[in-house]
Amino acid sequence: MRITEAAKRLGMSPRMLRYREALGLLPPVREQGAHRRFGPEELAAVAQGVELEKQFDVSPAELAFALRVLSEPTVAAAVRDLGVRIGRIQVPRRALDFEKEKALRLLRPPGGRTAGA
Repeated sequence: MRITEAAKRLGMSPRMLRYREALGLLPPVREQGAHRRFGPEELAAVAQGVELEKQFDVSPAELAFALRVLSEPTVAAAVRDLGVRIGRIQVPRRALDFEKEKALRLLRPPGGRTAGA
């Protein structure tokens, strides 16, 4: 089905479906001629996205960013670093131990002797 009928079935405007597509919230399937056709799978994917937005009180853009975090390791790492910095995510204990040991090694004088010995 074409976008106008799909939008009607989903209870939203064609513009909202295009917005969701631009955000990457639709499966990337188009027919020849660049017109998007909506079948049962595409409708189910949009409905699932709408349900997640309602369930977790997020916008389509927030859901799209969450998918990006899950699929792009560099984005995930940057978000994780921010979470640690602002105290929303705890650093695993082993990472702290590693950093502590690294700092102690850097503070030791060459030859392994302690200061004042």
